[in-house]
Amino acid sequence: MHRIVVLNGPNLNLLGTREPGIYGALSLSDIERRLRERAASRADLAFHQSNHEGDLVGWIQEAGLAGAGVILNAGAYTHTSVALRDAISGSGAAVIEVHLSNVHAREDFRHRSLIAPVARGVIAGFGAMSYDLALEALLEGDRA
Repeated sequence: MHRIVVLNGPNLNLLGTREPGIYGALSLSDIERRLRERAASRADLAFHQSNHEGDLVGWIQEAGLAGAGVILNAGAYTHTSVALRDAISGSGAAVIEVHLSNVHAREDFRHRSLIAPVARGVIAGFGAMSYDLALEALLEGDRA
């Protein structure tokens, strides 16, 4: 069975109440529930959220070294964190970068990702379905 770690960065604990016009009305718990249902018996999922960069670095390293796939919504760290980028490349983590909003239709500073060059792929702009698409990409990626 596939092992997939779903990591969420800063401010994603506020989903459902934080700018719902941009990020949607679903809470992080709602998204987790949807993913668990979608994964069913196909994957063992683990979920973590932190507002602290070092926590995310540690979880990425653990997942990569264990051969687990990673769905990563790094939030604002997407645009600033060399540490997350290095954790991905250094541990060999199979990461799908996700965003709820279309970051390319937003402020200029959100157009650049430090993570994208070391990720398997990037999914953005589909709301909570971005996570669903990332799950399917990781599950199907081994068969492609």
